[in-house]
Amino acid sequence: MNTKTLDIAASRPVAKKPLSLPVHIYLLVVRSLTSLLRTPEALLPPIAISIFFLVIYQSTLGKAAGFIPGIGGSYLGFILPLSIVSGSLSGSGIAAQNLVRDIERGYFDKLLLTPVHRAALLLAPILAGAVILGVQAAIVVAVGLLLGLQPATGFLGLLAVVGLGVLLGIGFAGFTVSAALGSGSAAATQGASFLFFPLTFLAPTFVPLALLSGWLEVAAKLNPITYVLEAMRALLNKGWDGNAISTSILACLALAVAMYALAVFALSVRTRRN
Repeated sequence: MNTKTLDIAASRPVAKKPLSLPVHIYLLVVRSLTSLLRTPEALLPPIAISIFFLVIYQSTLGKAAGFIPGIGGSYLGFILPLSIVSGSLSGSGIAAQNLVRDIERGYFDKLLLTPVHRAALLLAPILAGAVILGVQAAIVVAVGLLLGLQPATGFLGLLAVVGLGVLLGIGFAGFTVSAALGSGSAAATQGASFLFFPLTFLAPTFVPLALLSGWLEVAAKLNPITYVLEAMRALLNKGWDGNAISTSILACLALAVAMYALAVFALSVRTRRN
């Protein structure tokens, strides 16, 4: 091979290996988190609301464990999961709002023209929201400890409670991402995050599931929030309950899969529309 041939070979562009799906997800999650951290005012309200209601519930109903059967421990350990779930509901739309901004600025449409994995475009805002939800849940748990919470399962149980809150929030985040893709509107996306709030009242919100009756009992048993609340309450007030934990995880996974499928559909509709 002569020198001229070597020069021609060296001048040819070397094909770069395409990035894998995990790398695409990682890069987009980091970008989304960076954007969210630049607007801390959007992160504070869900935390403040959760802490506010936790303090109010504890102050007004703190002695309810003495006359409500089936609580199995302190009322603080019974009601704290509700604050975490409420935070997951209100905070699930934060990352989706970031997606809306990308759509409004045309950046999302530019991403669609690149070789980025379509799954990464959906999973990145959902996982970024999960990170935010984990931080929010941890802060609520820390406030609960300051109020006198004594978890029956110790530190590992608290981690499990935070993890369940994150799993539930992933499903809600999938729904708000679907709303963002379908509407491209910040107002519509924010409104979508409140559609799940009625579910918190179709669950054993203030009393154990065994005390519900009639249509409310039927609705509660069909509500995935119920099983998350039951598992969290068992971890805080009773101890490790493998059946309750596994049931809550399955409920969260079923919700997450359904909402991800909805997000896939919303993305396909958006790409066809464009």
